[in-house]
Amino acid sequence: MKTILAAYSGVLRGTGSSIFSALQDLPLGLWPCRSKVEKHLQVISVLQWVVTFLAMGAACTVLLIYIFCTDCWLIAAMYTAWLIVDWNTPKQGGRRSSWVRNWTVWRYFRDYFPVKLIKTHDLLPSRNYIFGYHPHGIFCFGAFCNFGTEATGFSKKFPGIKPSLATLAGNFRLPVLRDYLMSGGICPVNRNSIDYLLSCNGTGNAVVIVVGGAAESLHCAPGMNCVTLRNRKGFVRLALQKGSDLVPVYCFGENDVYKQVIFEEGTFWRAIQKKLQKILGFAPCLFHGRGLFFSNSWGIVPFCKPITTVVGEPITVPKIEDPSEEMVELYHGMYIRSLQSLFDKFKTSCWSIVKLLPARVTSEDRLLLSGREEQCLVPSFHSLLFEPPHLSREVVSTRL
Repeated sequence: MKTILAAYSGVLRGTGSSIFSALQDLPLGLWPCRSKVEKHLQVISVLQWVVTFLAMGAACTVLLIYIFCTDCWLIAAMYTAWLIVDWNTPKQGGRRSSWVRNWTVWRYFRDYFPVKLIKTHDLLPSRNYIFGYHPHGIFCFGAFCNFGTEATGFSKKFPGIKPSLATLAGNFRLPVLRDYLMSGGICPVNRNSIDYLLSCNGTGNAVVIVVGGAAESLHCAPGMNCVTLRNRKGFVRLALQKGSDLVPVYCFGENDVYKQVIFEEGTFWRAIQKKLQKILGFAPCLFHGRGLFFSNSWGIVPFCKPITTVVGEPITVPKIEDPSEEMVELYHGMYIRSLQSLFDKFKTSCWSIVKLLPARVTSEDRLLLSGREEQCLVPSFHSLLFEPPHLSREVVSTRL
């Protein structure tokens, strides 16, 4: 303390001494471990995104209404007027900010899990693309980190390609949150927004659509790879109408960062979830992660599980303004086969749970398929899910 006070007085006298140099002279025992500091920063960076996604929109809406009731109402009125003028900006490409996408906080976000991006093929800047992202998980951490920021170096791995992660359109009706999302290149998942990006914004655009959406999030749990895809054909039809290539993307570990209570089909709580999904546009999930200060406690901070996103080979799609059902079925089948191949190729090298299974498998580790048990050390993607009616009964039970 005397050293710090002496340095402070030196600064006031202009002798050139600094507080920072004084701190460097302190005994090492007074400094926290560098690795612990970095870990705390990683936890805070992830927590701020979770809290932002869950509460920023509602909190800023309440704050705006409150300001209207104070002497500062003119500020709220000016912002509301600007909000009305700027209302259609999210549908017209938004306001991407390379500065926000390169914030240091996103590198701490990446290193917490950690998140990795694997490139398998080059993408031509002269084409537009629709990325089909699987699975949804709870918060799509992999999708946000890889396509909403530059933490994993997307622009360096795919030069000339601008990713636009599509999310719920309702988020862009909330003050402040809409601007925060747009700064990362995030856009509404509606027809107008995607049409603009693929038709009126030149080439080199990649719209990232989480195909399974809210329905898929209800089935995510550690050790499960559930994909809602069989009846999701709208993105294929859109790709044909715009002549945009389809790119399958699979994120290993997305389902492993939270534990969720999965209600059986036909139960009261599952009916409530589906009802709210239709009203709100998203499915309210009962989940938990770790605590903020202790990893063995419960909280909303996700578990530290590796997340690896693999961008597959693009499927060249012709431009057909009015594609027939047969054409949509053809390319939908091609997409499914390509996604299945991508999963099978990278499942052992990218999925941490699969790598642990062979060493610790027990007689209880089974893959339940339609009431039939099969031994499954390395599960195949084809057998895990393509939206059959008995989806909720298909689970991988793993003791780790």
